[in-house]
Amino acid sequence: MEHVREIGSRVGNQVGNTVIAAGTAVALCAGAWLLHNGTETHAPPQPSAAQNGGTTSEGGTGEGGTNAVAGAGRRSAPPLSASPPRRIRIPSIRVDAPLTGLALTPTGSLAAPPAERTNLAGWYEAGTTPGERGTAIVAGHVDNADGPSVFYRLGALRKNAAIEVDRRDGGVAVFTVDAVEVYDARRFPDRKVYGAAPRPELRVITCGGGYSRATGYQGNVVVFAHLTASR
Repeated sequence: MEHVREIGSRVGNQVGNTVIAAGTAVALCAGAWLLHNGTETHAPPQPSAAQNGGTTSEGGTGEGGTNAVAGAGRRSAPPLSASPPRRIRIPSIRVDAPLTGLALTPTGSLAAPPAERTNLAGWYEAGTTPGERGTAIVAGHVDNADGPSVFYRLGALRKNAAIEVDRRDGGVAVFTVDAVEVYDARRFPDRKVYGAAPRPELRVITCGGGYSRATGYQGNVVVFAHLTASR
């Protein structure tokens, strides 16, 4: 798709029962709005060092989210049964968006939602559903050629913020943010982001980091969160 850049990959890592190619956060937009306007004045917010989980933005190698942000956030709630998600809400950054299922590209990257649908995010439907034990993956664009997209403000999210996911079974999975980190694509910590977790965890991913007119965004913003309630 136009303006999409694939971030890398060579090796496979397990997420749920399927493999996402290492170093491939997702195939997301390459700074289409910035490229279109020829300026970086519209660059999205990036997370500060105060929001990380105790590792550097160069990329850690923890086996799972719990290890990567050990001790962060509130006590975990019991796992929920499997149920596909329908909608994601992050009130503190004004996100309220439907979710669509995402598959893998032929090279093993996670496909992106349609760029023209600015208020649409996606979830990795072959993996863990949000609220189940394990690591669930949600991804979305930061912008397109016309302006901001669903996760434009993801880098402004702070620790302890709430993320709510409406599920097809009628329930709502409530996650608490443990860390918000930014990684250079060349040092993306696959195991830390995608690795199996002993409790219900969520990753929310978009483009971020440095920006180049030649290649677009040079990294990814990743939110680490865990299930703390359901209703």
